[in-house]
Amino acid sequence: MTGIIIDEVFKYLLPVLDRETHARLEEDLMKNGCMHPLVLWNGILVDGYNRYMICTEHGIPIETIDKEFASREDALIWIISNQVSRRNLTPLQLSYYRGLHYKADIRLLTNPDGKNQYSEVDDQNEHQPQKQSTAQRLSERYRVSPITIRRDSKLSAAIDAIGDVSPEAKRKILHGEIAINKSKLETLLSKPQEDIDAVAAEIESGTYKRRQPAAPVAPETGNPSDPSHADKRQLDAIAKSMTSDFDVALQKLYSGGMQGFKTTLRSYINSLEDLYSSI
Repeated sequence: MTGIIIDEVFKYLLPVLDRETHARLEEDLMKNGCMHPLVLWNGILVDGYNRYMICTEHGIPIETIDKEFASREDALIWIISNQVSRRNLTPLQLSYYRGLHYKADIRLLTNPDGKNQYSEVDDQNEHQPQKQSTAQRLSERYRVSPITIRRDSKLSAAIDAIGDVSPEAKRKILHGEIAINKSKLETLLSKPQEDIDAVAAEIESGTYKRRQPAAPVAPETGNPSDPSHADKRQLDAIAKSMTSDFDVALQKLYSGGMQGFKTTLRSYINSLEDLYSSI
């Protein structure tokens, strides 16, 4: 088991299991041994982190296999795809993975002139249809909007910025040990470095407190032309429209089973997130 390299960036893409799941895996490994080889790239562990830690602790023999990638970005995308396909991830973890995937694709696909090959138009035919952007391609893959993919890239960059200050704070965020608003993370990059340092320190020390929502305000009975009444009417209209459309979509997909329901539900969750960010 010597010679295996633990990359700190890749490590955070291989989430630590919760206690119950960890206990079950530990029991199985101690009883049956490590039945599946760990996956390495140039000696770096890219799959099997939890098995590696348990086997190392208990001296359980392991086998490894090597996988070839053209670049670090390719290895990163493979890890992300592997995790998303196999695990029940939290919405925040999914956003983080999507954001990393977007940035890795951009690095892979951007040429020295700063143009993305998926957005270029052939100089020989200016009427050629424009190719899909990275955000569009990933939005189809992950079944979210391109806007969500671009927001996810900001969120993942903010989490990584916090991780540069405090790896422990980053771990707490990704493992759900701290409740932090996604919108706050998305806007953190526009703040001074001292603000990022302060948030990271508070999360690491356990003193970070998420802002509580304001107490509900009693309905006003004043002038209907007051701006607050206009805002309420607009919100009522949006809510009724989304509810109506959602009900219709569910009825159409009723015969499609649980997968159809999940697909529809995910699309409306993404729409609500986009609406929330725009308000």
